[in-house]
Amino acid sequence: MFLTISTTGTPERPATDLGYLLHKHPEKAQAFSTSYGRAHVLYPEADDQRCTAALLLEVDAVALVRRGKGKGRGGAPDSALAQYVNDRPYAASSLLAVALSAVFSSAMRAVCAAKPELPSQPRPLRIEVPALPARGGPELVRRLFEPLGWTVTVEPVALDSEFPEWGDSRYVRLELESTQLTVAEALRHLYVLLPVLDDAKHYWVASDEVDKLLRAGEGWLPGHPEQKLITSRYLSRRWSLTREAMERLELVRLAEADDSEVEDIDNAVEAETETEEKPTPLAVQRREAILEALRAAGAARVLDLGCGQGQLVQALLKDPKFTEIVGVDVSVRALTIASRRLKLDRMGERMASRVQLFQGSLAYTDKRLKGYDAAVLSEVIEHLDLPRLPALEYAVFGAARPRTVLVTTPNVEYNVRWESLPAGHVRHGDHRFEWTRQEFRAWASAVAERHGYDVEFVPVGPDDPEVGPPTQMAVFTLGTAVIRTEKEAKAA
Repeated sequence: MFLTISTTGTPERPATDLGYLLHKHPEKAQAFSTSYGRAHVLYPEADDQRCTAALLLEVDAVALVRRGKGKGRGGAPDSALAQYVNDRPYAASSLLAVALSAVFSSAMRAVCAAKPELPSQPRPLRIEVPALPARGGPELVRRLFEPLGWTVTVEPVALDSEFPEWGDSRYVRLELESTQLTVAEALRHLYVLLPVLDDAKHYWVASDEVDKLLRAGEGWLPGHPEQKLITSRYLSRRWSLTREAMERLELVRLAEADDSEVEDIDNAVEAETETEEKPTPLAVQRREAILEALRAAGAARVLDLGCGQGQLVQALLKDPKFTEIVGVDVSVRALTIASRRLKLDRMGERMASRVQLFQGSLAYTDKRLKGYDAAVLSEVIEHLDLPRLPALEYAVFGAARPRTVLVTTPNVEYNVRWESLPAGHVRHGDHRFEWTRQEFRAWASAVAERHGYDVEFVPVGPDDPEVGPPTQMAVFTLGTAVIRTEKEAKAA
């Protein structure tokens, strides 16, 4: 089982930087023990112009059987001979994917202490896999790799070169080339897609495989046209795990919608009105309304749920009254951008003690969200499919139960005031719905009644006498009697 990774370079940017990225020195041949055999890393060539790293996996067929995978597809027992005589030592599969993760773990995480600037730099890459099982044939190989920026050369392997009439086998020879990808991205693509093409795994697929898939698929899987097939095959077609992964990927896709486009369609149409004084963008008015409501509620410890790229967190930090600010988002990419916006790595100790960002899904309860004075859901709910709203409702109002919850969402009635917005269109293509004032009030009132909150409604932006404000905000406050009852229950 074998693959090679090659790159080219110049004296200023030598190809041997590949050794730094893979954390394996080009002048050494190294061996690593794995659960199913021994992995070797060596460099057939290494100079400033061209460098090639090879990963060779020697599979111990006996160890593979002893670890409980002496079963064929579908769980049927193989014949005694087939347990030991099969393609596992020769064809790239989940065995090679696991070896990639074990041997190049730092490279997959884009970590390089010696030259920290390297992991984020795209390189000219060429990957060769001599024998790859491909259930779906060359066409599926192209459908999986080409959307990721690879130039794909895939050649079917004949069943027998002396008898061409027998046709092709399920194996292919694969070459991938790109100048736009990083080494970390390339390794993560292989880690996921090798077992997907094989359509079989050599180990039991447990629930933690969903987390592995989402980590390796970060940045490319949520938008991949074959996302469903990849997810199902990677998780060995286990329906419950596939459903969980698809739901989480959908939340990531929604969260990674361009925040500026979501917010600034308001600003773009406002800019059409040529006045001497530039109008305050609606996104800014919205943040100011949220800050005012939080101050009025006396909140000090605040959750920004669906914090995106951290604009509201940044505004909260400027006011010392907010002593603890937590930004939560399902998108790791958005949190990374938020961290850069806030300059967390350069922030003073006192300021840094007031803020933290962490990844989480609002569709699931999370103990980390309990005990806060207030939570903000700013322009979040309209990005969820309506059947998912009850899960968010329970996670926030039923489980986390902050004393105050602020929810803002577009008022669809106001859309007619924007000439550049076509009739019947929502403000952003990622919005699953936009409510009228009556629809929003009905939803918010029902949520408040179910969970013991009082609710009032606040207009955000110019309040048009006919169609209302561009943004509508609901301010939920936990009822005094409910707070007293909950305190008594805790004391008991």
